[in-house]
Amino acid sequence: MQPTPASLSGSWTQPVPGQPGHVQGMQLLPDGRAVSINMHTLLYQGWQLDGSRLILTGKSMGNGNSSLFTATSTIDSLSRNTLILNTDGTREVYTRMADADGR
Repeated sequence: MQPTPASLSGSWTQPVPGQPGHVQGMQLLPDGRAVSINMHTLLYQGWQLDGSRLILTGKSMGNGNSSLFTATSTIDSLSRNTLILNTDGTREVYTRMADADGR
């Protein structure tokens, strides 16, 4: 599937390492906003698509400090239910969560 803003919009999660039954990830909203899912120190705020690259922006919180960040990942694979990102050689697999209406 070709990455487009419409095909990427939605909630994408992956298992939390060492915490069976828990997931983390991001919600990519159609208007370019992004929301973190179960990540309290990494707060996504926005996203954009640049060809086959997903660019996420937000705020990293920790130890009483915060900093703004931009993370760029290559989209290795995208299907209706799976998103595989490659960030600096690290591949991460995300699964699309069903929307409230079951899509």
